[in-house]
Amino acid sequence: MADFVQAWAYAEEAVAEPEEIARARDLASEFGIKTISPASGNFLRLFIGAAGVRSAVEIGTGTGVSGLYLIGDGDLTLTTIDLDAEAQHYARDFFKAAGARAGKVRLINGASADILPRLATGSYDFVLLDGNPLEAEGDAAESLRLLRPGGTLVVAHALLGGKVADPARREDDVVSTRNLIKRLAQTEGIETSLLPVGDGLFIARVGGR
Repeated sequence: MADFVQAWAYAEEAVAEPEEIARARDLASEFGIKTISPASGNFLRLFIGAAGVRSAVEIGTGTGVSGLYLIGDGDLTLTTIDLDAEAQHYARDFFKAAGARAGKVRLINGASADILPRLATGSYDFVLLDGNPLEAEGDAAESLRLLRPGGTLVVAHALLGGKVADPARREDDVVSTRNLIKRLAQTEGIETSLLPVGDGLFIARVGGR
């Protein structure tokens, strides 16, 4: 186990985080907002580029850490949703400072349960769930509706600090996350993988392309 922890730390420290993302991460820490790790963010940035993602939805803007990784230097259009207006205000500033082009980032303040049903079916290549784990099952169902054939859903913090892997842990957020992983893994037409990167990334790809 010690070797694994050391390897995990090495992977995180190997990422040279851009200044704006580091600043957004520091502010998120002040607000008590959980963020994806540098290695997780870097993996998502590379995945976005390799998959040719052009349109994405993010549930859980926070101060913009994950969104900044998603938009990278490419041509992606991001719709990002969060209930915390203050954090989202700072995220807007970080997106601007990072050089996000006008019209490429749409920030929507509100609950995911209210906003997601308003988004167009089959119009997105990628969805990142980085919000409340207690709402993740409902958010995932709506997210799958939003995806084009071949689109990808990623659940951040899929291991919840290792609690998901411990059968003795029965907290509501842990049970909800386990149920989501199991349900998606058993859904016909969806390919899945659980990666122990950062706090865990669960990837679900919709077939058809």
